[in-house]
Amino acid sequence: MTEEVNPKAYPLADPQLTKIILELVQQAANYKQLRKGANEATKTLNRGQSEFIVMAADAEPLEILLHLPLLCEDKNVPYVFVRSKQALGRACGVSRPVISCSVTINEGSALKSQIQQVQLNIEKLLI
Repeated sequence: MTEEVNPKAYPLADPQLTKIILELVQQAANYKQLRKGANEATKTLNRGQSEFIVMAADAEPLEILLHLPLLCEDKNVPYVFVRSKQALGRACGVSRPVISCSVTINEGSALKSQIQQVQLNIEKLLI
């Protein structure tokens, strides 16, 4: 956790928010409300299915992700960076590192209130 994070990875979630986000990502994976990978995240944004986007700040090179914040801002979707792609991969329920994922919209989902809470926390970071 001590290594320097790329300054382009903004907003970066603090460790406490990261924990909350990763737990929600894990639950979203169980409820089939998760798309893993930069390409899948891009698709959900373009189709208007995304609740929020989580990206890994340690993706190499980071530029492979930097189209997502622009797209998120166009579509008014909150986005956030977490420090570790390894941790994001574990939360997504796969053994590989995941550089980005999208929590998708599902009407009547059991996660609705948690998703809204996380969206509020992410929006606070952007201010």
